[in-house]
Amino acid sequence: MHQQAFLLSAIIAAVRAQQAGTLTAENHPSLTWQQCTSSGCTDQAGEVVIDANWRWLHSTSGSTNCYTGNTWDTSLCPNDETCAKNCALDGANYQSTYGITTTGDSLSIDFVTGANIGSRLFLMEDENTYKSFKLLNREFTFDVDVSNLPCGLNGALYFVSMDADGGVAKYPANKAGAKYGTGYCDSQCPRDLKFINGEANVDGWVPSTSDRNAGIGNHGSCCAELDIWEANSISTALTPHPCDTATQTMCEGDNCGGTYSSSRYAGTCDPDGCDFNPYRMGNKTFFGPGKIVDTKSKMTVVTQFLTSDGTDSGTLSEIRRLYVQNGKVIANSASDISGVSGNSINAKYCTAQKKAFGDQDIFAQHGGLSAMSKGLEAGMVLVMSLWDDHHSNMNWLDSNDPDTGSASTPGVARGTCSTTAGDPQTVESQSPGSNVVFSAIKFGPIGSTYSS
Repeated sequence: MHQQAFLLSAIIAAVRAQQAGTLTAENHPSLTWQQCTSSGCTDQAGEVVIDANWRWLHSTSGSTNCYTGNTWDTSLCPNDETCAKNCALDGANYQSTYGITTTGDSLSIDFVTGANIGSRLFLMEDENTYKSFKLLNREFTFDVDVSNLPCGLNGALYFVSMDADGGVAKYPANKAGAKYGTGYCDSQCPRDLKFINGEANVDGWVPSTSDRNAGIGNHGSCCAELDIWEANSISTALTPHPCDTATQTMCEGDNCGGTYSSSRYAGTCDPDGCDFNPYRMGNKTFFGPGKIVDTKSKMTVVTQFLTSDGTDSGTLSEIRRLYVQNGKVIANSASDISGVSGNSINAKYCTAQKKAFGDQDIFAQHGGLSAMSKGLEAGMVLVMSLWDDHHSNMNWLDSNDPDTGSASTPGVARGTCSTTAGDPQTVESQSPGSNVVFSAIKFGPIGSTYSS
């Protein structure tokens, strides 16, 4: 996923340990979800926590910012080790600072709130632990309202193979952990994180020339990523991204690959994935305002993870998608691309799609669905976010990508947006009131989370 952090200040640690500040109390907003069986669904008491990269980072001895805009305070943070000693990660004011509100089973994420742009949240099992979902031979369902997401925005719901405790077990001196949203990783091996593995990412930090709140450091954080839902009111994509090692690992410099490095395919993860975007697959009437799946109204999104032998211990063999809207079950659109058949993601589809679009098959090089299966087997953390794209205007989701390509070339057109509509300066100034609402999260055996 092409994701980056946006905020005034960010995260922290002591040497290989992230410290928690005490100036603002950390109170997680509650969020109910449902565990389902063949006989019905029962409420589960959950909560959400904002990613550490959005948080206020200040001196342990007071309230001096360790990070402001997209630069570090060089006196507090001259290097990774010293910065980790000097700075602390504090609690968050979810609604007033970040525009995050919850009511029952519903989570609303606002786009622009004061100086803050977007946010990234994790579902918690308890105050100190992320909820870990084992998805093999299961289905995951949620409701979403994308009616207020224009071109260039991405209201995303996805899974990553990050540590459920935020890295505390691996780095025992970590004083912040999952309670403060630490430990993020994904298949882009993001280098915009302020701390990775309990260490600061100050060394080699280069402030972004286009994003006043972001930059990149020498280190990145890699892990398998399953993008169940990347969408706005124009387009949607479902994309698994395997890694050679499913669980979180730290990488260095351009060897990380992904969006944040000069060599996209240098790393141990697949930054492209094997995607199913109905528009990209040739169906231009399926998803959008007034279309078969009408983005002007709330919808239910069901994703099923089938295994090779139909058991929980089998290998991931297929990812299926369907929708429920206005009481009607809607099958995913079928591919209308020559040489590519079906309406789900499986090995045959992925190989055929890469060939039809002339894309490098990085998905297969990193193990495809078999490698992705390891992340699902081990358990993955649920992430919900809203963001804009300083790297490519979100063209890979809702416009032409590459932006110099012709829409008539198979695979180039991803949606109806212009290649400049998603420019962050444009969407932040013209659509600051945008938001996404996720609700009614359900998880259980195949066929247990929705009514047909």
